[in-house]
Amino acid sequence: MSGRFEDQFRPIAEVVLLAAEGPVAIDELVALAGTESDMSVQELHDAVRCVIGELAADCAGRGLELREVATGFRYQVREEYARWVARFLGERPARYSRALLETLALIAYRQPITRGEIEDVRGVGVSSSIMRTLHEREWIRVLAHRDVPGRPALYGITRKFLDDFGLRSAEDLPPLDRTRDVQPPDLFPVGDLGVGNGAGARTLGLAEAVGPGDRIAGPDPADHELPEGGSDDGER
Repeated sequence: MSGRFEDQFRPIAEVVLLAAEGPVAIDELVALAGTESDMSVQELHDAVRCVIGELAADCAGRGLELREVATGFRYQVREEYARWVARFLGERPARYSRALLETLALIAYRQPITRGEIEDVRGVGVSSSIMRTLHEREWIRVLAHRDVPGRPALYGITRKFLDDFGLRSAEDLPPLDRTRDVQPPDLFPVGDLGVGNGAGARTLGLAEAVGPGDRIAGPDPADHELPEGGSDDGER
């Protein structure tokens, strides 16, 4: 590449980010740039970071933003415009029961955690359908097994969970004191839209009473995932 590297690579990085099916890691962009540059890996890394910063700044005042999530960078629709994209595509946000959100909250904030520990906090059993749904969404995974009789699985969140909710790491989850009074709203997973959730973890409403010793809810007669587009006024 001739001339200033950043100027030459900037449109390349932009089209790659737009064409990619998911987030693109810095190392992937560095490897791509290195195919036509004799710069050192560190120089390339610094230059690519500079390009990313310039592309992000270009999004100011636009409906798109360039956001860093767990597995890299991606262009996504800003939070305030996501509903317009969903309306245009004719897709309705998936809706989940309070029970599922509470289970996901406990896994996110208390990982690693066993199913039995989740049930102790919630005061009600966790249905197999909830765990199956969370696995199918690839939001949770088995981290290990506790070395006690029965060897119960220890659950934690995944990088896809972080990507879907616009987080770089678990440290980006909102503090518990900011979410304690939040009711679990509708979730809007990325799915096949190619659109990130600009609200990030704020959309989760996850931390509603998951402090030490807290019981999230009493026995839940509707311990199930709601059908897409459905409602469950008793849990809102």
